[in-house]
Amino acid sequence: MSSAQSAVAADAPDLATSRRLPLLLGFLIAIGPVSVDMYLPAFPTIARQFHDPAGPGLTLAAYFAGLAAGQMTQGPFSDRAGRRLPILLGLALYTLASIGCALAWNTASLSAFRLVAAFGGSAAVVVPRAMVRDIADGPAAALLFSRLMLVMGVAPIIAPILGSAVIVFGSWRWIFALATLYGIVAIGLVWFRLPDTLPLARRSTVGFRTIIIRYGQISAERGFLTHALTGTFAIGALFAYLAGTPAVFIGEFHWDPISYALLFGLNAAIYIGFNQWNPHLVARAGLRPVISAAVAALVCGTIVLVAAALRGGGPLPIIAGLFICQASYGLSLPSSLVAALSRHQAHAGSASALLGTWQYLGGAITGALVGAFADGTARPMAFAMFACAVLAALAAAFRPQRLT
Repeated sequence: MSSAQSAVAADAPDLATSRRLPLLLGFLIAIGPVSVDMYLPAFPTIARQFHDPAGPGLTLAAYFAGLAAGQMTQGPFSDRAGRRLPILLGLALYTLASIGCALAWNTASLSAFRLVAAFGGSAAVVVPRAMVRDIADGPAAALLFSRLMLVMGVAPIIAPILGSAVIVFGSWRWIFALATLYGIVAIGLVWFRLPDTLPLARRSTVGFRTIIIRYGQISAERGFLTHALTGTFAIGALFAYLAGTPAVFIGEFHWDPISYALLFGLNAAIYIGFNQWNPHLVARAGLRPVISAAVAALVCGTIVLVAAALRGGGPLPIIAGLFICQASYGLSLPSSLVAALSRHQAHAGSASALLGTWQYLGGAITGALVGAFADGTARPMAFAMFACAVLAALAAAFRPQRLT
């Protein structure tokens, strides 16, 4: 047994303050933006090559659906088998499927490989969140999540720029070759450097029927339900942004892929900045006020987007609305995640998986709706984001006064 495998949750205080752990977990969770953001600038190119204007949107929806399905199984699996094994198996599947994406011959094959890649990659999304819950809670968990997001947040800045460069100098297929390389590196880091935070004494031995019952019990807990829905609808708005902006800026405003990637990176930088501010606000004001303020900002930002989309004209008002929304995500997403998991330490993997499933199902639905109602303007994206913001505000209004 390696030294990484022998490190368990008994070392939780050291792990919670370790500088290495956020780097490792952030790199793993960044598999999401690496797999999505890097190929967004390639949407027009993929559509032309496959002679299918709706194709890129379908591949994105397939990826979100794979993430949703994968997290329902990866979370309970990690509660039973520990944290490392599900990540290693999932990354292996992700790497193989990414090779398939690079070799895809039409929309259907690319969508199928994206679905499989997401199913495997979901382990690297859901399990690290459970690992944070294994070793920290409350403000300490919020701080650790923010450090993790700082590392992960580099990916949404670099990934679209890298994807745009690949399109300029080569084929879009090389984007998935890079994703394959990312998977290989991630496997090496987990194998040699990542400890397991769930000791044998705390691992679950329950069967499938019990897991289903557990999901029902977690969903019925008011604190989880309201905070999870708040985060889910916020994520829905974020995924509507991901699905809609290539058509808005590259299509409607005729931006080149590099310019779009730079705007995307600037939005990501705003998210990171507010994400890093989040633990300081939580420490001073508490989770509940921070979430309330963030949801209010999301509603305001989407109102700006709707007004700009209806009025027409240049891109600046739309960019301003997106900036406000990104600031909201930086505050609302980590805070709602910590609040949702606060009462579920005993089965953090299952709770994190359920939360992730809801979020990615919401993303698949909003992304599909934006694609279905696409009309060459920002209106479908703006209205989808506004609807999600209103639903997030309604969910936030029913949160319990106290988390514990």
